Amino acid sequence: MGAGFGGLSAAALLSRDGFEVTVLEKNEGPGGRASVYQEGGFTFDMGPSWYLMPDVFEKFFSEFGKKPEDFFELKRLDPSYRIYFHDGSVVDVAADLEKNFQLFDSLEPNGGAKLKRYLESAKEKYDLSINEMLYRDYRSILDFMDGKLIAQGYKLHIFENLDSFVRKHFESDKARKIVEYSIGFLGGSPKNTPSFYHIMSHIDLTLGVWYPVGGIRKVADAVHEIARSYGAEFRFNEAVTEIVTKGGKATGVRTEKGDYPADIVVVNADYPFSELQLLSPEDRTYNRDYWDSRVFAPSAFVAYVGVNKRVKGLEHHTLFLDKDWENSFEQIFDPEKAAWPDSPSYYVNVPSRTDPYAAPPGCDALFILVALAPGLPDTPLLREGLYNKIMDHLERSVGEDIRGSVVVKRIFSVKDFKERYNAYKGTALGLTHTMRQTALWRPAHRSKRVGNLYYTGQYTHPGIGVPMTMISSTIVADVIKDNYKVK
Repeated sequence: MGAGFGGLSAAALLSRDGFEVTVLEKNEGPGGRASVYQEGGFTFDMGPSWYLMPDVFEKFFSEFGKKPEDFFELKRLDPSYRIYFHDGSVVDVAADLEKNFQLFDSLEPNGGAKLKRYLESAKEKYDLSINEMLYRDYRSILDFMDGKLIAQGYKLHIFENLDSFVRKHFESDKARKIVEYSIGFLGGSPKNTPSFYHIMSHIDLTLGVWYPVGGIRKVADAVHEIARSYGAEFRFNEAVTEIVTKGGKATGVRTEKGDYPADIVVVNADYPFSELQLLSPEDRTYNRDYWDSRVFAPSAFVAYVGVNKRVKGLEHHTLFLDKDWENSFEQIFDPEKAAWPDSPSYYVNVPSRTDPYAAPPGCDALFILVALAPGLPDTPLLREGLYNKIMDHLERSVGEDIRGSVVVKRIFSVKDFKERYNAYKGTALGLTHTMRQTALWRPAHRSKRVGNLYYTGQYTHPGIGVPMTMISSTIVADVIKDNYKVK
């Protein structure tokens, strides 16, 4: 159920292992949130736009005797991204680490040496997580009783938040923001995410920021192609309406077009939607009270904008960081302060900087994203107000008119995430990575009520992001393979 990255990768792995796989998808094609919007010669990735953790993609494709480059061209971006600070200063984060050490030296005394030590710590935690933690299925606290994990546990700083940890390493507000912003990839804030996740700085600064020519959709297409090559069947535009169960077992799924008997059901659809809408109450592992008690990652305001000129001052990835970004986080994560933002930080992706297929010649495709609190009211008036607020700031920052050159414009926000992806509260990402929502404390890969019902995707361990959902599917496929004694 579901042809997002979790469903695609699970289908590829299970069909390779000899299972007969049918994938049912509500929308028109593969990719899930990595859908595609095309209009007027412009092509936009609707969701994920950063290709990070290349080692995870390489490991996944190697399962099939392939490499990513067998399916798409990979380019390392340099600069990795550009940052506009509130005071008008602009910095480029380079692919070359030595240049980044020099950048941090310009931000505070011994900044380069501090960054080097910080990245050494991040690499150590990343290697531990890849080798010992991310590819595990956690079912009980006993799964943590591993000698290597216990020996390394004191180094993880799991009870300290990222903001506190970063403040011990850097004095400059700008230096802190550079190493903290990447926590947005996990849908969290520096104050609600464990410091362990400073591994994100190793991921983007050391492993690098890459781009698959043609967009993230090319990666989805590649996994779809692999799954089909092993016999997996895909049925698009066919929404599942019920997971049919009997005697504690799933017997199949029901769609708008008919019934599909099944020996195993793997869910890649939105986890809370699947539990609350597709299962009877007695078959649910988690009830509505559970989901309402969770800390959800942000929803988003996304504007897909095509302009009939090249906009100066922007790189492939450009971040605009507000001075008072703590207030922005509060407007996302504090239920009492949740609101459409006053002065938000935001992100602009310009794939046409790298990809000739993203826009007509001489034009730019702009993907503009602002994080929002999940569950907010969503009206055309609110959307247009935020669009103009962001465009006012963007035009001032780059020093030119943009709105007068717009030829394509589409806004996608809270209501669209609910309607297109059945996303609970309109979240764009799922559950954020708080201490109580990490590893064992994320929703389980296996139903506790229905014996042959499994879940993959961003809600489960290891969590948010395309590489993480592919790891989740690797875990689920291995569990199913073991349970059904497949060699």
